[in-house]
Amino acid sequence: MNAAGSLAPPRGDGSQRLGGKAGSASLTIRPERADHPQVVALLDALDRYLGELYEPEANHILSVDELLAPEVSFFAAWQGERVVGTGAVRRMPGEPETAGLPYGEIKRMYVEPALRGQRLGVRMVEMLEHALRAQGVTIALLETGRDQREAVRLYERSGYARRGPFGGYPDNGLSLFMQKTL
Repeated sequence: MNAAGSLAPPRGDGSQRLGGKAGSASLTIRPERADHPQVVALLDALDRYLGELYEPEANHILSVDELLAPEVSFFAAWQGERVVGTGAVRRMPGEPETAGLPYGEIKRMYVEPALRGQRLGVRMVEMLEHALRAQGVTIALLETGRDQREAVRLYERSGYARRGPFGGYPDNGLSLFMQKTL
């Protein structure tokens, strides 16, 4: 972060150093493999959380193997030696719901509950958007659950607006669809 408190641009290695609170390890968001053991543990926690909110058919989860695909950029937030947050973007080809324009889909956003409210989610979204812009993608889309109020607020504060379904997702009344032009 700079002196004004804004997010520092990613470093040449794709990571981003974030100031920590006094006495705590600073946070770094960096590219990571989705099959890293600590990442897998955090993704499992996310899956359990989503399983408490929605029936299995209403969860649209990319598996670890799917997150390793070349069209996916996966990031982890590290506090010292511990993964405390995740996020990914999947580059997608244009489709009728995007007027034929390619887009990036935000997936697998999660921050450890004890660290929520410290702007880590905002920082992860900014990193994901930066990754999309660096690849020439100008539209970010996402699907989230209506009952994930913290996530919906995060996306709205980050400039995402509601839109109709895309990417073959069903309009099931449980999903919210959002979009931002980058």
